[in-house]
Parts: sequence; C-alpha cells; structure tokens
Amino acid sequence: MIVFKYIFWVLYRIWFYILVGVPILIMFPILLISILKESWYPFFFKIARVWAKMILIGMGFRYRIDREQIPEKSKSYMFIANHTSMADIMLMLVAVKNPFVFVGKKELAKIPLFGFFYKRTCILVDRSSPKSRQAVFLRAQRRLRSGLSICIFPEGGVPEEDIYLDQFKNGAFRLAINHQIPIVPLTFADNKKRFSYTFFSGSPGKMRVKIHKFLSTENLNIDNTKSLNDTARNIILKQLQSFNK
Repeated sequence: MIVFKYIFWVLYRIWFYILVGVPILIMFPILLISILKESWYPFFFKIARVWAKMILIGMGFRYRIDREQIPEKSKSYMFIANHTSMADIMLMLVAVKNPFVFVGKKELAKIPLFGFFYKRTCILVDRSSPKSRQAVFLRAQRRLRSGLSICIFPEGGVPEEDIYLDQFKNGAFRLAINHQIPIVPLTFADNKKRFSYTFFSGSPGKMRVKIHKFLSTENLNIDNTKSLNDTARNIILKQLQSFNK
C-alpha cells in the first residue's frame, strides 16, 4: 500500500508539471504577443486566469471562495496571503479578478517555459540584496500608477513544514501605505495538504479561500507599518485556526 502511495505522488507531481507546461506551449504565440507592451498586461492576466483554472481543475482541486468584500474594478489593491504551496499562484489568480502583478523570488524565473513569462510579467526580487528590494518599490510604483494591483506573499517565501504561519515582512505594507491602497488579506486553508513543497505528498480535494474585509491605509504613515502588518497577520492566523478546528 505504501509503495502505491509513493508511485501516486510521483505521477501526481509529473502531472502537475504537464498541466503547467502544455497550455503554455499551446498558447505560446498569444502569450508572447500579450507581453509585448505593458499596457496589454490585463489581456495577459485574463489568459493566466484561464491557465490557472485548468491546472486546479486538472489536479482535482475543488476550490471554494468566500468573499467578505469584493474589489472594485477601477481601484488598485495590495493582495496578500499565506504561502504554503506551489498551487498558491494558481489559486490567487482564480480568486482575484482584478489584474495584479506578482512580486516574487527571482529563482522561479529558472523554471522552463513558466519562467520565461514569469520574469517578463512579474516583479522579481533578490531578498538578499537591498538594491533589489529598492528596485521592487520603483517597479511596483509604475504598475500601480498604470491602474494595476500588486500581490505579495508577505512571509517572504514558503516556511518550513512545521511552521503554521511565519512572520510577515514589512514590504507589502510599506508599499500599500505609500500609495494609500487597501490591503486585501486572503487565507488559503488547504493548500499545504493538497500540494505542499514536500515531494511525496498531495492529493485531490477541496481548497478553501477566504477573502477578508479590506484594511484601509487611508491617513496611515510609515510609522503604522508594524501595526498594519500585525493586524493582517492576525486576521489570516485566526482564519487558519478556524478552518482547522
């Protein structure tokens, strides 16, 4: 029985990468055209949402999204969520309709096919470089001014398996305060169970998402960064605890 589980997990991982790569190959010409201009990014984003849905459905994930508040089409936001799985990117794309740009680690740009578009559409950061972190702010400012939103996983990476929810970095909150845009906290309840970074793990099943009430940054300044950070983290932590009762 254990042997069959390991065989399933290996095949399940291979199937995931097939689902990631094959649609990109099929849609490559359209995707390539959609990234030629920054102003065409909303079109690329729509294609990315279709790609994400294909992967989640193909993996047997049944996602359910509970929205306490719905983002307005004409506004920019800072979307944040807990980070535990390779499927977090896909689930975020499915859960949020407003075009947003990911801020993510530069290492993902090395993934074949996916990395080609990732490094051309996302804001890459080298967390060990202060200069790179400063460049993130400048690129994010430009995207926000063009009417897009930003998405950051504020734990700064995927925490170890035994860590329930890591401490949040301040970057997302400083950026939101600087641009006076609302923080939109999302809680992903089941992604670690469904498809964590541990190779021999994962299974089809439910993926619950909670989009919480927005946190206003109106009239806040940089001195309020830590308290805003703590408030957002506590919202996600309490929801995780509620999901897992």
